[in-house]
Amino acid sequence: MVPLGERIRARRKELRLSQGDLAERAGMTASFISQVERGVTSPSLDSLYRISRALDVPVFRFLLEPEAKSPVVRHHERVQVTWPWSGPELTFQLLTPRTSQRLEAFMTEWEPGEAGSASIAGFGETTEEFIYVLQGQLEVCLGEAAYLLGPGDTVCFEGVMLRGMEPRGDRTVRFISVITPPAF
Repeated sequence: MVPLGERIRARRKELRLSQGDLAERAGMTASFISQVERGVTSPSLDSLYRISRALDVPVFRFLLEPEAKSPVVRHHERVQVTWPWSGPELTFQLLTPRTSQRLEAFMTEWEPGEAGSASIAGFGETTEEFIYVLQGQLEVCLGEAAYLLGPGDTVCFEGVMLRGMEPRGDRTVRFISVITPPAF
């Protein structure tokens, strides 16, 4: 596998950015970007997320093995990513086989009433998102409106509209999210 720093450098050069340009876009120092690219230091998940956003690629592009050749993702081969929000950690299962596609699909399970359970905010103004609830109840807040979704319900929205999501009721909520362009 190609080291993380080399993959970041390759993408930066592909976009014809200097280390200073990338640092400015990501809100970091050029020295830090240099250290990451040379493998001297490893970025935190938050730093890597900011770098990936500045490079216009999903963070998964830097976290996963090189792209799969098969268009099929078997249940036991799903990549799982745990993201530490301000509340509980949530695990997202990547349902799409590659991270350079124009969309990402995830399945997420979220327990209601977890201690410190905080809502999730949107991924950004440039995304379009779709959610399909498989089990339980999910409250989705878009702008000033709140929608309570149950099994079989769907919602589609621009990422900038999402103010938060939280599980409701007493059952684990399981839902599928589709996001374009990729947000992770």
